[in-house]
Amino acid sequence: MSRHVLIVGLMVLGVALLAGISSLLLWQPGALAAEVAALEVAPIDPGVLRWGYLAAALATAVSSAAAAYAVAHVGAAAVGALAEKPELFGRMVILVGLSEGIAIYGLIISVLILNRLA
Repeated sequence: MSRHVLIVGLMVLGVALLAGISSLLLWQPGALAAEVAALEVAPIDPGVLRWGYLAAALATAVSSAAAAYAVAHVGAAAVGALAEKPELFGRMVILVGLSEGIAIYGLIISVLILNRLA
């Protein structure tokens, strides 16, 4: 059990590190200056763009981490159930697919956020 906790902790630490590095890159003073200058319509406040990009990145990262956690648990349970009853294969594939759907929902939300910023 402690190995499992270590793996999950390393995954959470990796996601947090990636989110921290990406947020530091977004908060650079001139990071979005070229993008704001290239807009032909009324420019969006760079602070709004930063928060929008951060929200899109977090929506994708958190949903992907949650999907990985769900697939790990559901997949392990599915393999255990299939070892005893192989006829449950179709049901287990559906359950694993539903777990993977969490990442797709997060990706859709991030695309909607990015489309709203453009």
